[in-house]
Amino acid sequence: MTARIWLWKPALKPQASGWHFLIIDGQTAVEIRFAALGRTGGFGSIKVAAQIGDTRWTTSIFPQRESGGFILPIKAEVRKREGIGEGDDVTVELRV
Repeated sequence: MTARIWLWKPALKPQASGWHFLIIDGQTAVEIRFAALGRTGGFGSIKVAAQIGDTRWTTSIFPQRESGGFILPIKAEVRKREGIGEGDDVTVELRV
């Protein structure tokens, strides 16, 4: 799937560095829900293997109320390796 990276910052500490995420919605979110039936963790998290470009890592995705889908955190190491950041559209491969 392809999505835009966005930056979340805590409202009470806007000077904090924050976290970078991708939103997983639509048909991709539906397929992930089906593939992960019975395998969710705390807060509805789902363990995934992710790949952007040549960089692979394991992480968890988390439900997002606003989109009805999930959010995928993008680690600083991944962003640095792939030369990506806030506002960039990236293609990510996910395996549940």
